[in-house]
Amino acid sequence: MAIRARGWWPTPPPLFLLLLWVTGQAAPVAGLGLGSNTELEIERRFVPDECPRTVRSGDFVRYHYVGTFPDGQKFDSSYDRDSTFNVFVGKGQLIAGMDQALVGMCVNERRFVKIPPNLAYGSEGVSGVIPPNSVLHFDVLLMDIWNSEDQVQIHTYFKPPSCPRTIQVSDFVRYHYNGTFLDGTLFDSSHNRMKTYDTYVGIGWLIPGMDKGLLGMCVGEKRIITIPPFLAYGEDGDGKDIPGQASLVFDVALLDLHNPKDSISIENKVVPENCERRSQSGDFLRYHYNGTLLDGTLFDSSYSRNRTFDTYIGRGYVIAGMDEGLLGVCIGEKRRIVVPPHLGYGEEGRGNIPGSAVLVFDIHVIDFHNPSDSISITSHYKPPDCSVLSKKGDYLKYHYNASLLDGTLLDSTWNLGKTYNIVLGSGQVVLGMDMGLREMCVGEKRTVIIPPHLGYGEAGVDGEVPGSAVLVFDIELLELVAGLPEGYMFIWNGEVSANLFEEIDKDGDGEVLLEEFSEYIHGQVASGKGKLAPGFDAEMIVKNMFTNQDRNGDGKVTAEEFKLKDQEAKHDEL
Repeated sequence: MAIRARGWWPTPPPLFLLLLWVTGQAAPVAGLGLGSNTELEIERRFVPDECPRTVRSGDFVRYHYVGTFPDGQKFDSSYDRDSTFNVFVGKGQLIAGMDQALVGMCVNERRFVKIPPNLAYGSEGVSGVIPPNSVLHFDVLLMDIWNSEDQVQIHTYFKPPSCPRTIQVSDFVRYHYNGTFLDGTLFDSSHNRMKTYDTYVGIGWLIPGMDKGLLGMCVGEKRIITIPPFLAYGEDGDGKDIPGQASLVFDVALLDLHNPKDSISIENKVVPENCERRSQSGDFLRYHYNGTLLDGTLFDSSYSRNRTFDTYIGRGYVIAGMDEGLLGVCIGEKRRIVVPPHLGYGEEGRGNIPGSAVLVFDIHVIDFHNPSDSISITSHYKPPDCSVLSKKGDYLKYHYNASLLDGTLLDSTWNLGKTYNIVLGSGQVVLGMDMGLREMCVGEKRTVIIPPHLGYGEAGVDGEVPGSAVLVFDIELLELVAGLPEGYMFIWNGEVSANLFEEIDKDGDGEVLLEEFSEYIHGQVASGKGKLAPGFDAEMIVKNMFTNQDRNGDGKVTAEEFKLKDQEAKHDEL
């Protein structure tokens, strides 16, 4: 609908040129009979149920006709020329009988008109076509009617309950339409092409009547816009489907609306009361979303994939509008972000997103973190005596609840009815948990928040922990067994015997086998003279100690092989 009208007058057919000589008063319209040869007679053969407007003197009409003599012989037909006859009524451009016969007609009305000679071509006729004193019969079908004083007519038949914004000059719109003539004939439809019509309004991209008719529309509104030809394609038509002097009727449904000057708009739906931190550029977010067009059409949803959308913000990983719209959110917040196309997918669109589409994202922020984040520790309870603090190498028994930042429970030792037991600093838990359990006393309760790079990373744990998830552990330390100094798996609690090898070599053969070695070490532990590192398999520790002493790997240790670490006597280790 972007072609502008030019101006020219079509050449009229021969019989309805200006009547230069017919004079005198026309006879009044007779009834439905066709018996007299001196009176104009009209038979209304079809009248449409709806007739919002009838022809008046001064109107411009487009109609089809078949002209015959009383014996049925045809002398002229607009159908043969495949073009309506277009003319002003009541301005002397028609024979007097036709000027009168057209008055009062509705679009789509069909009339049979009998015109006597005195209201037609009189005693002279038209040489070679109409004999003198001929009665003429016309079968007339009115196709179009308009007046030079007409304006664009607008009829809104649906308007959404909420209308926050209406079309203004220079806005860009996307709409569907059916284009018909006044008689209902379809000449074009965006629905048939399954593609909206996308255009600026009020800057000359459209015919003037459409430019005017779209102003004030809401997204979701449906209206009928009736445009006279002088505000449409004028005398020329469009050269293809729209004839000259045609009134046009557009049934329009507005799907989308924005202005090139628009920025994003944000509507906060739910903001948690406790919002200790808001997202900033460089943060990594996990959020759910429903993505729709302005008319409500869903184009994507993270919920349907049962997986959050995970991304950095402020680094160009997402469209510019979302990069901006995700700044300043709280964990647990729900907001609506409306993104104009120049901050979305532009004129080209993407996938099932049309070009120049405004996008609406309803998001729910699940969590976010920054790659520079460390763990966060909040102690909720400490017993009065909290002097012995956990350190690397200690053996800990504790309960925990593990959840996501949105409160989703992942795991709980309380539910399992048993503690979780680890050696601190041995790599038995994720690094963030190892850090969060340090300097804790028995009976203490604390919350440890672990960013994903100190937790389970981008991969997560399949079926258990989402990738890139921030983890929250509520911990209660129940037991602490002090570990050995770093690097030791066994120590003596007192002085080491000067005859240690001989004590181990009970049979005195000068060789110590694994069985002898193991029996001796376990005996030292049982008597309280020695201590194995807690939390590890005792047999594996003893075997490793023996292997270290068996330097030639022959399965036995000799006095020459047997040595102690050069440490403080109290902590000597094999």
